[in-house]
Amino acid sequence: MKTPFFVPALIIGASLSLSGCISFGAKPPPQLLTLEAATAPTVGAQQDSATAKSIVVKVPTTPAALATARIPVQVTPTTIAYVPDALWSEPPATLFARLIADTLTAQTRMVVLSSIESIGEPSASLAGELRAFGIDSTTRQAVVTYDAALTRVGETSVEKRRFEARVPVAAIDATTSGTALNQAANQVAGEVASWVAGAR
Repeated sequence: MKTPFFVPALIIGASLSLSGCISFGAKPPPQLLTLEAATAPTVGAQQDSATAKSIVVKVPTTPAALATARIPVQVTPTTIAYVPDALWSEPPATLFARLIADTLTAQTRMVVLSSIESIGEPSASLAGELRAFGIDSTTRQAVVTYDAALTRVGETSVEKRRFEARVPVAAIDATTSGTALNQAANQVAGEVASWVAGAR
């Protein structure tokens, strides 16, 4: 017959008291940030790749400083900090790619397809690297820098162009930084859309 195993009450009490002090993650901020397209697709509008140009917008690559949901602050050329209590709802590269897709749809009427949807479909491709998506504390500006790489339909060559927008920030906090970055991202997305639409 097996002997029952009892945990002394003293140990149980100690465990319960410690459980209130243990944290398995950082305290979430009161709100999460996201990007909103200044020119969004019309609700209910129908698109057809048979009658309109199509394009695949890929999520851009990023440096390690942007591979996080936090907003980086360039303190010196070799030093980076982060805005306190500021977190994106998704990785910045994913939010930025969706913003470009919405802007392309609204401004150019192009049909934005996923990589799977584009199989067998003659589509252009937009890729690139999101080089900067944060705050420059020395100039007190929100900075978005995107190195775009466009492959036209039926071609193997790649065209590259750098886009950058800078928006002043009155304070380096979550709300102000998020608003300024949204504005800068929309400016870049609009310029990218105009560039793509002007493609031969």
